[in-house]
Amino acid sequence: MHPETALLVTLAGAFAAAFVFGFVATKLRMPPLVGYLLAGIALGPNSPGLVVDGSIASQLAEIGVVLLMFGVGLHFSPGDLRRVRRIALPGAVAQMVVALSLGTALAISWGWSAGAAVVFGLSLSVASTVIVLRVLEDRGSLDSVDGRIAVGWLVVEDLAVVIALVLLPAVLEALGSTTTGGGAVDAVALGTVLGVTFLKVAAFIVLMGVVGRRVVPWLLTHVARTGSRELFTLAVLAVSLGVAVGAAALFGVSFALGAFLAGVVISESDLSYRAGADALPMQDAFAVLFFVSAGMLIEPSILLQQPLKVLATIGVIIVGNSLVSAALLVMLRHPLGASLRLAASLGQIGEFSFILAGLGVSLGVLSNEGRSLILASALCTIVLNPALFWGMDRLATWISRHPRLLDRLERLKAPRLVTTDLWMATPANHAILIGYGRVGRTIGEAFVRVGVPFIAIEQDRRVVEAMRTLGVTAVYGDATRPGILDYARPEFARLLVIATPDPYHARHVIELARARNPHIDIIVRTHADTEQAFFEQLGVSKALMGERELAFGMAYHSLRAAGCDDDRADDVIASLRGGTRMSTREFSSIMSGDPPTAVAPEHS
Repeated sequence: MHPETALLVTLAGAFAAAFVFGFVATKLRMPPLVGYLLAGIALGPNSPGLVVDGSIASQLAEIGVVLLMFGVGLHFSPGDLRRVRRIALPGAVAQMVVALSLGTALAISWGWSAGAAVVFGLSLSVASTVIVLRVLEDRGSLDSVDGRIAVGWLVVEDLAVVIALVLLPAVLEALGSTTTGGGAVDAVALGTVLGVTFLKVAAFIVLMGVVGRRVVPWLLTHVARTGSRELFTLAVLAVSLGVAVGAAALFGVSFALGAFLAGVVISESDLSYRAGADALPMQDAFAVLFFVSAGMLIEPSILLQQPLKVLATIGVIIVGNSLVSAALLVMLRHPLGASLRLAASLGQIGEFSFILAGLGVSLGVLSNEGRSLILASALCTIVLNPALFWGMDRLATWISRHPRLLDRLERLKAPRLVTTDLWMATPANHAILIGYGRVGRTIGEAFVRVGVPFIAIEQDRRVVEAMRTLGVTAVYGDATRPGILDYARPEFARLLVIATPDPYHARHVIELARARNPHIDIIVRTHADTEQAFFEQLGVSKALMGERELAFGMAYHSLRAAGCDDDRADDVIASLRGGTRMSTREFSSIMSGDPPTAVAPEHS
């Protein structure tokens, strides 16, 4: 490779390979991240064919790390964390401690040094934010209670990684750890180094809190007033990269912490959404380079040379991240079925594990073998994540068929509501409303306005208590749990409305309700055409897709605003609801000529 073209060849090869492998991974219903890692393996020194410059790729990947952490800070919401702090905060901390302990113990059993073992264990304790958010989005659970808990859980883990990136260099330097062994711990030296590090970090945080909170939004506001999109994008990149480099040069903290705090500072201004939108393309592009660079470091031969170590590492990830999370969620009084689904999404590692592994190698405490184990295990757990979801769903189904076991597992939960909490008389001809979030609350208010009696089932205890103060009949719990749906007396109900966004949860509720009342009308919320068709096959009275209903509403009001009379607009929307679509030939003939049924403006 010619030195003058090394950067261009590296960029071209990385983007082209990432596109091809990412596209194939998507077609195989796997996360694109799998394709990016495989692209790195194909371009790396351990595979034949085109080999790009690894040093250039690693420097480009460093930019990806900075922009990735900047995005994390930009979308960091203390309010989201406060709402789920009772579950996400203790749960995530306890899960990371357990996974860290398991990974550290495993590495020490292999004869690794204490420093290498700690870095190894910490790398295995952090789930991939990118993968979890994509899974929640695909399953339609991002805006649900479970989705908010998962996001809060990830925020706690991300903050822990930020703290680790700051403290690890100081701690490992004080310990004098190497990849071959470690010396005696000097408590005085360790305390001195930690004290100096905390002072530097505190000074940087104060500077960003006092000066950055005023200067950065002021700068972006004045740049936005110029009306130049290019200048605004440059200003966002200059702030994110400049603060990261300045933090490292002046305060000795990591690039990651500087970029994270720069994002937090911008997130408090009203320009945060535009900053995120303008930085997103660059962030996505360099994040891809980061994953490709990580893939270049994977040695495929380790799967053949050290299969037991790879399996043991995967086991620590599955047990320490997934199974421990499920147990903690149940202990924190979250429904078992939802706990298992949430735990399945956390059963893998990703971008932050790569960052920690790279830091360990750069500090000289983690060997290339350790990094290869982390990267290979990350690739394997991401590929195996759909199978983990399948296993958790089967486990939840099996446990639900054994009420005694289910009660024993959930005995720490808040007690069920007794019949005296509901109506004194046996309810009949009523509606059952599953979920009382933004959608469910609107439906409930509509029932109240027309006098339709209904019973709501909600998993958030605080929401249930608030509903009771307003006189709404509410049941606390997961409707898929045996006994919870019975309190709503589905055998006497005329309507079941499922307002929760999780299709798997909805499917289970439908099965339970149909078993007790085969003739009950069911209305369910969906997020995709395939889900809508599936629910209609189950005999659901109406399956409504949020995006489609929004499109129908906007189309109706657009037709009325364009001069179409009310009856004509109703007919058009009704034909669209019925699935009547124009053929390509009909559409082309109308667009090329004068449509015979053209909308004529109304005259007063």
